Amino acid sequence: MAPPQDNDKPSGSKDKGKAKEKVIDANTADKLLSLNPALANEFAGLDRNSVAKLLKELKLQEIATGLPAGGKNRKDMASYKFWATQPVARFDEPENAPVADGPVQAENPVVPTESSAMLEGFEWVTMDLDDEAQLKEVYELLTGHYVEDQEAMFRFNYSASFLDWALKSPGWLKQWHVGVRASKSRKLVAFISGIPVKLRVREKVLNVSEINFLCIHKKLREKRLAPVLIKEITRRCNLEGIWNAIYTAGIVLPKPVSTCRYYHRSLDWSKLYKVGFSPLPHNSTPARQVARYLVPKDTKLKGLREMKAEDIDQVLDLLSRYLARFEMAPEFDKKEIEHWFLSRTAADKQEDRVVWTYVVENDQGKITDMFSFYSLESSVIGNKEFKVVKAAYLFYYASETALQADKSEDEIKKDLKVRLNELIGDALVLCKRVGFDVLNALTLLDNTLFLEKQKFGAGDGQLHYYLFNWRTAFIRGGVDENNAIDEKNGSGIGMVML
Repeated sequence: MAPPQDNDKPSGSKDKGKAKEKVIDANTADKLLSLNPALANEFAGLDRNSVAKLLKELKLQEIATGLPAGGKNRKDMASYKFWATQPVARFDEPENAPVADGPVQAENPVVPTESSAMLEGFEWVTMDLDDEAQLKEVYELLTGHYVEDQEAMFRFNYSASFLDWALKSPGWLKQWHVGVRASKSRKLVAFISGIPVKLRVREKVLNVSEINFLCIHKKLREKRLAPVLIKEITRRCNLEGIWNAIYTAGIVLPKPVSTCRYYHRSLDWSKLYKVGFSPLPHNSTPARQVARYLVPKDTKLKGLREMKAEDIDQVLDLLSRYLARFEMAPEFDKKEIEHWFLSRTAADKQEDRVVWTYVVENDQGKITDMFSFYSLESSVIGNKEFKVVKAAYLFYYASETALQADKSEDEIKKDLKVRLNELIGDALVLCKRVGFDVLNALTLLDNTLFLEKQKFGAGDGQLHYYLFNWRTAFIRGGVDENNAIDEKNGSGIGMVML
């Protein structure tokens, strides 16, 4: 998702007073659904009065941002026509029934060896991302037509180096980079991708495909190519014996396994204000906002340094033990640690660098902590002064503080909160030093322990996690029923999606 606007509100704030009963007629229902096209699709097929009745049961915030993944589902909602045909959990499944982990579709179907027919005038292609020209085509398609925020002010600006990093992880398959070309012009007009991931969902370890970068040229949005692309990447994954997938979306589909919320930490508030990313609170001034988001010039942690190749084994061990604490998390191997965390950017090409990883080494040479962040700029649409927002995204981190065997859970949590605030405090210094304008994070991992203290502001966007052909009970995503930080319960999500 392109960065939602930072609303600069205290993340724990709640409206006080008794809520008034909502009065929603058919016309009001139409207006409310215009705020959430995904929810409008979910009600497709129902008459306007029935829609109004169902909307009355929802919170206004849910209508605007999507159904709460952990809330009550409405059994009489109409289902998405496409997703109703797919092996995914449904909204109309029985409430409060025990959920046994396992495949939605018990038996593997016969997989077609050929792609389904494409629309007349278009054809399937497999993109060769080892070819710089084809990698550039994917970059240009995503740059011009990928996700924008709701106000069409920002759009992800994926660099070629980022795509090379994100789409060519260890074990990547060329055939999982699926494109659609216009037959006459040969122009690339659609794309979807998958990479292989070993994912643990509670006690079960699955070989899955991580599906990402579904993008369709704006002029073809009404051709309903998205379901066709999803079916094709599914077919190609099935041919490799992969029957499960993980994917995320900012909209509500059937049916999220978890929902996290975006948070943003301003590093250059003045720029973010000028481009419309961050508002000026009514009780503040620009000078006060700049002062609020100042970060120190120097880091504080002893033994903090950049990760080196010789650290791979220690980082793998530390991160693996740390992620084992979460209900859903990847299981990395040495090659993946090297790929995802160790920068290979030449000194003279630092502008193309994607990932930064730092470790804390004690006097005995043991790595006790690590954290990482990656670069993903957003194009600023229609601003004459600034063309891009330089955004860093918090990636994975780990700390031995969470793994103390001689302490209680409450003691560990208290110590971990202190340690993570020290680590992320230094991460902010390093992000600022590199030249980033903002550090973005979600309410996953143990982020709920530091977001408020490190002055991250709640964003408008949510990220919903989905599993294809795998059913499991809802996993908390670090937010409560009011969409505020849930520090008490935290998050069970240990999977960071690009």
